[in-house]
Amino acid sequence: MLKKVLIFQLLLVFLISCKTAKITRNIDRKINTSFFDNQFTGIYIYDVEADKVLYNYNGNKYFTPASNTKIFTLFTGLTMLPDSIPAFKYAVDKDTITIQGTGDPTFLHPFFKDSTALKMVRKYKKVNILMNNIVDKRYGPGWAWEDFDSYFSPERSAFPMYGNVLAIENKDSINIAPNFFKKDLKITEKGYGRKELSNSFYFDKNRTKETEIPMIIDSKLISNLWNDILPNKVDIIYKTPLKPSTIEYSIPTDTLYKRMMEVSDNFLAEQILILAASTISDTLNTTSAKKFVLENQLKDLEQKPRWVDGSGLSRYNLFTPNSFVEVLTKMYQKIPEERLFQFFPIGGKSGTLKNWYAGNPTPYIHAKSGTLGNNYNLSGYLITNSGKVLIFSYMNNHYMHSNSDVKKKMQTVFEELRENY
Repeated sequence: MLKKVLIFQLLLVFLISCKTAKITRNIDRKINTSFFDNQFTGIYIYDVEADKVLYNYNGNKYFTPASNTKIFTLFTGLTMLPDSIPAFKYAVDKDTITIQGTGDPTFLHPFFKDSTALKMVRKYKKVNILMNNIVDKRYGPGWAWEDFDSYFSPERSAFPMYGNVLAIENKDSINIAPNFFKKDLKITEKGYGRKELSNSFYFDKNRTKETEIPMIIDSKLISNLWNDILPNKVDIIYKTPLKPSTIEYSIPTDTLYKRMMEVSDNFLAEQILILAASTISDTLNTTSAKKFVLENQLKDLEQKPRWVDGSGLSRYNLFTPNSFVEVLTKMYQKIPEERLFQFFPIGGKSGTLKNWYAGNPTPYIHAKSGTLGNNYNLSGYLITNSGKVLIFSYMNNHYMHSNSDVKKKMQTVFEELRENY
């Protein structure tokens, strides 16, 4: 009996080895073509149940990750933040409340519309906003200067309001938030945006798409925005004998992660790192949050990344396909699949993958894309027809093809895995 079991096990190992070898040959044929000659490509595929690397092509080489960086940001949030967002810290002295930002991006945000801070401070006669606790500059290292009024590049700050953008909606009439900027919005015949060095906005009267234009954030604007909703009640201060130390919480953090990953929201990603920094120091410094994670939860990474921002906007970032798979594996092993997969766009169904990698008939890709000019990457989870979960990272840098052509080539690899493994 023992002999039969041993023979069966050996036969099973042989068949699996043959299947793996066939898949390797098929993927090799797909990428060893002239299409890939003038670009950099890295592919790393891991069978989590078998604890086996299924395929590795330049998996330990460094690539510009673009928004794949948000996978590390998600891991940081899941590791360092509680179940609800620490909205702010506060201290009370009689009829005065002093509050200090922790980086919570949801306060009056166009999508979340959280009003936790507003509800609390309305109870007090006087409100002090303490503004001395952030080290990070408004833009991350290596961000493109010409994106100053692009929707995907809001400024970072300690106490964001309205998502740090002017949100404009034009249906029956033009509505904006915050309404404070009504006098600063010029209606034009063409184009939309903001002057480079001032909060002077312009908007095409014929544009019907919802539009977000980043604001220039400074203490004067924060004071104006607060006093616009609480007239003559709010002061901006830079020091106080009081130490705001009691934490007030806002919305569930999972809601924040899901939005950040699904629409690849750069502002939310940056603020998640600031929130993470708030849990280890009174000083908001995203470098300290990244360092903490790399030296603790990710100290065993085979290739240490050059990790400079939370969103991936910077081309200074450098990560390997292998490092993405390692982090995705850590999350898969600690977080129930149902919860984990909800954070990621679904191929053919949601977010940035809505028009690509559709399953037939069910979805099989749960992954984060990353796009910059001439770069496209995808890392996440692939479910095969046999029910196996593969963790992968497929990175393409410095190509001259269209993004669509690159995605088509990638899709053939994913379908090979889905059908034959």
